[in-house]
Amino acid sequence: MKLYPIYFFIILLVLLTGCAKPPAEEMANAREAVFRAENDPDAVIFAGGVLERAKISLQRMQEEADNKRYSAAKAHAQEAISLAERAIADGKSGEVRANVDSASIVANLRPEIEETQRVVNGARYSLLDLDYDVLEKEMLDAHDAADRAEASQAEGRFQEALDIARELRGNLNNINTRVAGAAPTGKK
Repeated sequence: MKLYPIYFFIILLVLLTGCAKPPAEEMANAREAVFRAENDPDAVIFAGGVLERAKISLQRMQEEADNKRYSAAKAHAQEAISLAERAIADGKSGEVRANVDSASIVANLRPEIEETQRVVNGARYSLLDLDYDVLEKEMLDAHDAADRAEASQAEGRFQEALDIARELRGNLNNINTRVAGAAPTGKK
């Protein structure tokens, strides 16, 4: 019996394909890396997009392994590991940026509140047609928000401090805009 080279190649290919094993170690490492990133609060907060891509790569890895395409599964495992590590690193740098940003914004809240209070006091003195009870309540709320932002900053919850500070700045801007657009009451 004479074997032709093409048959030999097909038999060899079948044997190699039949003996291929899933990249178990790489897949386990990928699962562990994505798990670490999912449980890193900074990665979740500051690198959610990269983390999501790592989870997609992990899902593709499993699909390729289930379909016995082990080299593709290994490639997706390596990609998932790389993306998970990047999410953790981006999370740490995001936290540092948020710390710097929130420290700057939170430090300026009190002067901004004081300036807005001067604007409200000036409006009252000028007899502008505004609901001063509402304005005073909003100013008290502004002080409370500044207290919360400062507490969040001090406790290391930088993103929360930023969110509170940004909302407070928007509220102060709203007050200033209403005062600027108010008409005099005509009373003297």
